[in-house]
Amino acid sequence: MRRRQAKKHTILPDPKFKDVLVTKFVNNLMMHGKKSVAFTIFYDAIDIVQEKVKDENPLDVFKKALTNVTPGVEVRSRRVGGATFQIPTPVRDNRKQSLAMKWLIGFSRKRNEKTMAQKLAAEIISAAKEEGAAFKKKEDMHRMAEANKAFSHFRF
Repeated sequence: MRRRQAKKHTILPDPKFKDVLVTKFVNNLMMHGKKSVAFTIFYDAIDIVQEKVKDENPLDVFKKALTNVTPGVEVRSRRVGGATFQIPTPVRDNRKQSLAMKWLIGFSRKRNEKTMAQKLAAEIISAAKEEGAAFKKKEDMHRMAEANKAFSHFRF
């Protein structure tokens, strides 16, 4: 690389739970720079999760949902000799986390509940139970990687 390495931004923990993971999630949830709106949506969703799942800590349910949605491998397209192959590659840790958050948020936006907080809460609960669209996306990704395992020797 010709230029110097970019500085890593330090992300401050959120005010309620004092957790950096929550802040990263809210940063992904945020639209048009409205961070306070994103925090409100997230905290309302956590309150809904608290009501639905009474015996567990809602933050633990959220973290379990994130780990259930986190992919281990992904497929990348690569041209080898005029043909394009889907090559399974392991995912870096920060990309794993980023993909899981984006999938949870994206599929919660597509749900049919009334408010965004309700959509997000429903997707978190279903992901924690290993069901729902975000979990299905992860399963499909792993299935694609398993099907294309024969082409993994093209990876370098």
